[in-house]
Amino acid sequence: MKCKIVDLRTVDWKHLDGFEDRSIFQTREWLRFVSETQNAVPVLAELREGREVVGYFSGLTFKRLGIKVLGSSFPGWTTPYMGFNLLPGSSRGVALAALEQMAWNDLACLHLEVSDPYFSVEDGQALGFTCEFYTSYRTDLRKSEDEIFNSMDSACRRCIRKAEKSGVTIEEAHDLAFADEYYEQLKDVFAKQGLVPTYKLDRVRALIRNLEPTGRLLLLRARDLQGKCIATGIFPGFNRIAEFWGNASVRSGQILRPNEAIHWHAMRYWKRHGVEIYDWGGEGVYKQKYGCVLHRVPWFSKSRYKLLSRLRNEARNVFQRKQRFLGWLHDERDAQV
Repeated sequence: MKCKIVDLRTVDWKHLDGFEDRSIFQTREWLRFVSETQNAVPVLAELREGREVVGYFSGLTFKRLGIKVLGSSFPGWTTPYMGFNLLPGSSRGVALAALEQMAWNDLACLHLEVSDPYFSVEDGQALGFTCEFYTSYRTDLRKSEDEIFNSMDSACRRCIRKAEKSGVTIEEAHDLAFADEYYEQLKDVFAKQGLVPTYKLDRVRALIRNLEPTGRLLLLRARDLQGKCIATGIFPGFNRIAEFWGNASVRSGQILRPNEAIHWHAMRYWKRHGVEIYDWGGEGVYKQKYGCVLHRVPWFSKSRYKLLSRLRNEARNVFQRKQRFLGWLHDERDAQV
C-alpha cells in the first residue's frame, strides 16, 4: 500500500463523505476549523494498492519549536480522533505503515500522531508506535428511546423528569452569539474546580462558523420558566457517530437539572437523524449515570528520534501545570475584588 498526498482544492469531498467509516472530524469543514485554530495545514492523502484507491487519510501538519508534526489528531485540538477512511477488507495496520513513510519522506515530519476509532492496538504496536488511548463512554442509539432512557440510573431519570416539570425548555440555536453564552457558562464551570477553560472563546466561534451551516452541529440552549438561558451544549455529528463536544451551565440554574435535559434532547435528536452512536466526549465518572458503556480508541504516536517523544510528553505535562496555575491565579484575583 502507498500513501500519496492529493490536492485539497480538487478532491471530491462528496465521494469521501460516502465512506462508511467517515466521521465528522475528517470532513472538510472540521479540517478548516482545526487549521484556523491551530495554525496548521490540512493534509489529505489517498491510499493505493496497485492502481486501486482503497482509502484516504486526513490530518494536519504544524510546527512546534521548529519541529514539523503530522497530527491526526493531536492533544489540545478538541478533536478526539481522525485517521483513515478505508474500503471494507483493507488493513489499517498496513495503511499506518504507508502513512509513516509518507510522513517521514514526503512531508519531512519528525513526529506523527494518529487516532482512529477503528484501530486495534496491534495495528500500531507491530510498527513500534507508542499506544495511549482516548477513553470515553458511548450510548447505543440503535436502541429504542425507552430502552435508552431505562438504561439510565433512577436518579438520572428523575433529573430529566424534574427539568420537564420545572418548565425547563430546550431550544436549538443557530446564531454565532451562542458562543459567548456558552463560554461565559464554561468559565464558571472551570472556576468551581479552580481551573480555567483549556481553549479560548475564539475556538468556539470558529467551530460554529465552520460547522453550523453544514447541519452537522447541534447547538442547544436550556431556558427556565422566565426565559433565562441556564445551560448550553455543543454536539457535532455525522454518519454513524455524534459527539458530546461541550456543555456548560450557570450555578443558580443547576437545581433545575438542565444538563441532563440537554443530553437527553441531543441523544433523541441524533437518533432521529440516523446516528448510531452517541460518544460522551471523554472520561468522567458522572457520565456513567446515563447508562453508557466505556470505550477506548487507540492513539498512536511515533518520532523519528526518541528525544522528540520525551519532549512531547513533557510539553503535555507543562500544559497541565499551566492550567492549574491559571485557575489558582483566577481564584486569587476574585478574592481580591
